[in-house]
Amino acid sequence: MDKKNARLRRSRRTRAKIKSLGATRLCVYKTPRHIYAQIITPDGSKVLASASTLDKEVKEMIASGGNIAAATIVGKTIALRAKSVDIERVSFDRSGFKFHGRIKALADTARENGLKF
Repeated sequence: MDKKNARLRRSRRTRAKIKSLGATRLCVYKTPRHIYAQIITPDGSKVLASASTLDKEVKEMIASGGNIAAATIVGKTIALRAKSVDIERVSFDRSGFKFHGRIKALADTARENGLKF
C-alpha cells in the first residue's frame, strides 16, 4: 500500500465515525503549496463555510501558502466564518494527514478563535 492509499483509508475511517455521530465537520486538506478548510453539514450535502490560502483576503496576509504561518491565518479565518453562520461545535476531519505541522497549527488557531472540537 502506498502513502496516498494509506491516507485515503484513514480518511474513510474517520469520516465514517464522524457521520455516525451526526456532527458538523471541519475538513482540512493540504498540498505542498496550499491549505484548505471547509465546514460541512452532517449529511455532507452542503459547505457552510470555507477558507484557504487561495482566498483573496488571506492571500494578501501571507507570503507563502505552504507554511505554518499561512495555516494559522486560515485557521483564524475559518473560525470567524463559522461564527458568522452560528457554528461553534465541529468534529475535526484531518483527511488522514498526521496531526502535526500545518494541520496542528490550523486546528490550534481555530480552537483559540472559538471553535470547539
